[in-house]
Amino acid sequence: MTVDSTDKRISPGLRLAIEGGPLLVFFVANLLGGIMAGIAVFMVATPIAVIASYRLERRWPIMPLVACVLVLLFGGLALWQDNEVIFKIKPTVVNLFFAAALFAGLAFKRQLLKLLMSSVLQLTDEGWRLLTWRWALFFVALAVLNEIVWRNVSTDAWVNFKVFGMLPISLAFGVAQVPLINRHQAAAPTAGGDEPG
Repeated sequence: MTVDSTDKRISPGLRLAIEGGPLLVFFVANLLGGIMAGIAVFMVATPIAVIASYRLERRWPIMPLVACVLVLLFGGLALWQDNEVIFKIKPTVVNLFFAAALFAGLAFKRQLLKLLMSSVLQLTDEGWRLLTWRWALFFVALAVLNEIVWRNVSTDAWVNFKVFGMLPISLAFGVAQVPLINRHQAAAPTAGGDEPG
């Protein structure tokens, strides 16, 4: 039996707890056992969070799912090679991947952000286009920021930045998009569903 995903939406607070939980356990494990212990625990906690999200919403969360695959890939390589640098570049690769996907969507006139977020946002085409540009550029900025940080600070400082820097920066950026979202709200669809020819 299929379950309508719109009936299984979880609250923003619970979503934040599910998606931020692995970062928190990564921080604690790094504090107690070092970066390699942190990576190993993160590799266990991240799939658990994605599965928990699926069980609650009955749909796979696309961006966390992609991030989970990359966590397993880069985490596994870092542990295998005993090289923490491999894991430190993971946020760079993840953010550049998301940016490239959004830029490709813009180039091919495909609103990828709309596909991901249309269940919670109703925007005009121009609104989706502007929001996509902003998020794509933001992902590039996050990738550059990660490169600057991991190359110039200690491992513990980088872990602090990853846990307590990247998530708040992303949340603040998301909140900063509210005026754009409000300006480009799409009209609710009519009962007849008429569309311009």
